[in-house]
Amino acid sequence: MSSIQTRFDTAVYSAPEHVDDALFKAANELPQKQAVVDGSSSITYASLSEWVDQFAADLRNRGISRGDRVSLFFDKTFESVVALYGVWRTGAVAVPVNGGLRSRQIEHIVRHSGSKFFVAPERKLKTVEPSILAGVSVLDVRPLSADGDKGVGEYHDEEDDGLAAILYTSGSTGQPKGIALSHANICAGARIVSQYLELGRNERILSVLPFSFDYGLNQLTTAVRCGATLVLQRSPLPADIYRALVRHEITGLAGVPSLWIQMVQPNSPFLNGGDSIKLRYITNSGGLLPVNVVSLLRKVLPHTKVYLMYGLTEAFRSTYLPPEEIDRRPNSIGKAIPECEIYVVSEDGSRCAPGQVGELVHRGPTVAQGYWQDAEATAAKFRPNPFAPESAERVVYSGDLVKMDEDGYLYFVARRDEMIKSVGYRISPTEVEDIIHRSGMVSEVVAKGVPDDVCGAVIAAHCVPVRQDGFSCDELLAYCKAEMPSYMVPRSIFLHSSFPRTASGKIDRKAVGA
Repeated sequence: MSSIQTRFDTAVYSAPEHVDDALFKAANELPQKQAVVDGSSSITYASLSEWVDQFAADLRNRGISRGDRVSLFFDKTFESVVALYGVWRTGAVAVPVNGGLRSRQIEHIVRHSGSKFFVAPERKLKTVEPSILAGVSVLDVRPLSADGDKGVGEYHDEEDDGLAAILYTSGSTGQPKGIALSHANICAGARIVSQYLELGRNERILSVLPFSFDYGLNQLTTAVRCGATLVLQRSPLPADIYRALVRHEITGLAGVPSLWIQMVQPNSPFLNGGDSIKLRYITNSGGLLPVNVVSLLRKVLPHTKVYLMYGLTEAFRSTYLPPEEIDRRPNSIGKAIPECEIYVVSEDGSRCAPGQVGELVHRGPTVAQGYWQDAEATAAKFRPNPFAPESAERVVYSGDLVKMDEDGYLYFVARRDEMIKSVGYRISPTEVEDIIHRSGMVSEVVAKGVPDDVCGAVIAAHCVPVRQDGFSCDELLAYCKAEMPSYMVPRSIFLHSSFPRTASGKIDRKAVGA
């Protein structure tokens, strides 16, 4: 097994931290600094802190207790930021719900997390089936009031590192799993990324990715940690992003491959507007960025630092490639982030030599607490450190295959499982298949990922209809659009009279559509 280490020191990351502490520190030191911008409106750190206190008081008045789970169903707004920090302020656990999810996915998250509270604006509540919220306390974030209740009190102490968030992400089978993150995990992610991106108070960060995505959540927590300004961006269209970059004088932008690919398409204003953009840095994670796209970005933004990164929600971020290395190794995912260590492990558990393919294993302060309410899956993914078996430390086995060159730089090879990664989202084929099967229109279905230049992959649904005559692909597609978030909806539907089988009678998934 090969090992890559960057300033790894247990003492560095063992000190308890709490996510909300950074906000109140910024409010004390930079009270009139713009904290968050939404279009033509903005809020200072002092006002944001006060609003968070008021919402935390509302939760406390509703009877919230430390450790209670709170589902947060928002589009990206001031209120979504207040809701997150308000939950953390009370010592409760935030469960961000992607604003594009449908009732079926929301129900799973609310039920599986055991959420006691559901926070959403009226407009979003109208999209949720009422039965889902039976037995759950529903409330919204009230507008900031000059005479609002600020008597929150402390729910944590200096020696306590409680659970901070549960982020739901699709597993290789079945329903999405909830990844449990402590305050120390989230604070470590903000601290480490702030360090290697060299973030400071003058940054103006454009927030394009959702807060339910660990990568998107980190833009918020790093901005607050550094006293920077976060600009909320709801539209993913390249023209709208370009206008926001110019209008708000953005210095930092994070994206997934599909975003960057769209930004460099021939009709994108981004291509000819580089001189108007003040970006100091950009980052990519959530999948490999094609080398030709990296070259185009470098050409359009010659004075912008480009950071290519790799991560998994179970450990947040594992590696990054320093900008000065891009010309030499544009297809590398880099080396371990600060304070962390990366192992490359062969199937027999030995060290991989340079050039040998093995599984990426992550050690460090960002390793999550495990999967919520799933001890079996946790034990399979989060295991004792194989090279310090006497310690209580756990590492996370990524399931991703990588190799390392002679200089210690890592290169992604493939994923062990059948997960489909589209526009930065990890999609479980089983979840797609389950929803399609519930339509009653098909007897069997297999969902597969098809390579796509823009999205990374799109979903193809292979179906055996219940009735061959009268089956409508358009009708099934309409059902999918009503029951699934947009990134999960199949791009194409293929009809079969039957599926090939293995010797045991199971569907031969690899042979379907081959």
